[in-house]
Amino acid sequence: MTSKTIALIPAYEPDPILIRLVEELSGAGFAVVVVDDGSGSDYHEIFKDAARHAAVLTHFKNRGKGQALKTALSYIWENFSEDSVIVTVDADGQHSVEDAASLVRIAREHPDTLILGSRTFKGDIPLRSRFGNAATRLVYRLTTGLSVYDTQTGLRAFHMDLVPRMLDIPGARYEYEMNVLLTFARNRVPILEEPIETIYLNNNESSHFDTLKDSARVYREILKFSASSLAGFAVDYTLYSLLLLTTGSLIASNVIARVVSSSVNFTLNRKFVFKSSSGLLRSAASYFLLAAGILAGNTLVLSFLVNTLGVNMLAAKLLTEIGFFIFSWFMQKFVIFKNKKEVILQHA
Repeated sequence: MTSKTIALIPAYEPDPILIRLVEELSGAGFAVVVVDDGSGSDYHEIFKDAARHAAVLTHFKNRGKGQALKTALSYIWENFSEDSVIVTVDADGQHSVEDAASLVRIAREHPDTLILGSRTFKGDIPLRSRFGNAATRLVYRLTTGLSVYDTQTGLRAFHMDLVPRMLDIPGARYEYEMNVLLTFARNRVPILEEPIETIYLNNNESSHFDTLKDSARVYREILKFSASSLAGFAVDYTLYSLLLLTTGSLIASNVIARVVSSSVNFTLNRKFVFKSSSGLLRSAASYFLLAAGILAGNTLVLSFLVNTLGVNMLAAKLLTEIGFFIFSWFMQKFVIFKNKKEVILQHA
């Protein structure tokens, strides 16, 4: 097909508002691609009406928003010209056609950039939406070092050039959209936020976001680091306690336990958490230099708590580890396992 501006709409059990949305997008010059993500026979008429103005692709069972987006992106990649621009739009009427068109114009000017429609969250916003965005904003900032205000927005525009990268990103459900932001940050793909109108219909009751299950998927990246650190801490604390009971030496027990647990933590973080591509020797040298510094600081603080303040030796170990956990995360994320080039983040 010739060059197009394409609106991509993943839909699961949509309201009839989808029909109006498709008509408005088509009337504004968009080629519309809708994915029925296993909605079932009760929604056949809605998708039948939508098909008058859109290409409707069908999953016979629900496979998740991420997979619906990938199905549509594969179709677009195969059927539209290479200079097309795509904008993803939610099926529940939360995005205006005007905002979609605005993001597309910006994406044409910045073909190497992911454009996010950033909601302001002012006024009468459902509590779960306000809290969810605040939480994921914090998680994303901690994980990437970048500040994106609306990490959960479904209104995103991008040039066809970015489609192959997006198809390679893992995730089948709501976590996919966060994975796109995390992967693009890691690979130095620029991200630009453009303010859009915040629209919630019927207190956002049409949303299929499962607060607990889907939040767990979204937060998996930061949870991986926490799990790695917890594993390292378990080794450290267990070995420290055993050595303390057998030798009675505070310093020797802490040093030996720290050396063993640092080796465990380094391996987990390098391979599974930060997926570092830096050389093993360089990252290992940096990591164990950090570990040595933390060990020295850890030992000094531990001794101060026990010998000067009279804190119980096991309780003092817990207090010390909490403080050094935060320091260690930032050093590993932004120094040791940091990719070489600077990540680009823009704000319109």
